[in-house]
Amino acid sequence: MKILFVHQNFPGQFLHLAPALVERGHEVTALTDESNTRKSPITTFRYRKPEPRPDPAVARLGTTYAEMTNRAHRAARAAVVLRDQHGYEPDVIFGHGGWGETLFLREVWPDARLLVYAELYYAPRGLDVGFDPEFGKAGDGKAFSVVARQGHQALMMTQADAALSPTEFQADTFPDIFRDKISIIHDGIDTARLAPNPLASVTLPSGVRFDAGDEVLTFINRNLEPYRGYHSFMRALPAVMRARPNAQVVIIGGDDVSYGARPSEGMTWKQVFLDEVRDRIDLNRVHFTGKVPYAVFVGLMQVTRVHCYLTVPFVLSWSMLEAMSAGALVVGSRTAPVEELITDGVNGRLADFFDTDNLAETLVDSLARPEAFETLRQEARAHIIENYDLQNICLPRLIAFVEGRL
Repeated sequence: MKILFVHQNFPGQFLHLAPALVERGHEVTALTDESNTRKSPITTFRYRKPEPRPDPAVARLGTTYAEMTNRAHRAARAAVVLRDQHGYEPDVIFGHGGWGETLFLREVWPDARLLVYAELYYAPRGLDVGFDPEFGKAGDGKAFSVVARQGHQALMMTQADAALSPTEFQADTFPDIFRDKISIIHDGIDTARLAPNPLASVTLPSGVRFDAGDEVLTFINRNLEPYRGYHSFMRALPAVMRARPNAQVVIIGGDDVSYGARPSEGMTWKQVFLDEVRDRIDLNRVHFTGKVPYAVFVGLMQVTRVHCYLTVPFVLSWSMLEAMSAGALVVGSRTAPVEELITDGVNGRLADFFDTDNLAETLVDSLARPEAFETLRQEARAHIIENYDLQNICLPRLIAFVEGRL
């Protein structure tokens, strides 16, 4: 088959799937934003970068819809060029629906089977909006805005022949009228690479080295921000460091914002919450690394004594599953996306997202008694191997989904 992947940051979630389909003899092509610099062995075409975000004062609640349809228009114009100048006619189109890129592709190639990656459906209540009142309560104005943002998602799902979500929690955010279209298949975890290693060591960009067995506490966000519980972690840190005077804390993440609102002008969330506790922690034992190469992340997951993962009810990070696969003891937030994978006291530990005393106590106990939680580490890895292994579980199901056998 001729298969076209559409993703503004390709390969994105299709990192393993696209090459696997090539190996099966399919002709695989990608369409992405011209500003995307990520490398891929897949033949890739680019659409022009969309115009700047519409002025909210003009578009009002239609800002997101206008932004997404602008991107969709750019993608569709590039698709017309592929069709008319290159004679390209895909059998299957598989696109990430979050940025609107698939919205007009049905008009360009009406006979193609259209698949969408359904990552999360916005909701005015019950998910991220209003979950943490410190950063804004849910109200009528916010609810109107969120419902308006659903527009391109509903259109995406109406057009799709089938859709895919990586977790039950994420699939269940979609309205019932779309739910039957959605198959639940995770992108997959490379459990061979993310495996325990009792001889592991890792050197941070600063030159600091840690070995398996060291008392290391890790925390990772793509960008350090409240959506991923950075503020809760930092507020728990003074009590943790007082109780564990030899613990070393490694915090990975950038200074930008991936989700939610930005802090006051000139500030970063990293700085806001570091400033809140800096007088009560030993900064010589806290290592902010920024973003690190993947090999450093893998090494940290192999040496860490405790890995803390927190999130509001939102998209679940790959990093939590990767930590479990590497045999790390994960202390996660008692929120729905985490609870889908971690059962407290069975394959990890859970703490309240807002109760920093409870979080600190759980982290301290986990750091103090590593031998008591060895079984949890083993169960965590077993759970990932059994349900999320890339080669044996997820990739075969993903291939079957694209080939129309699922």
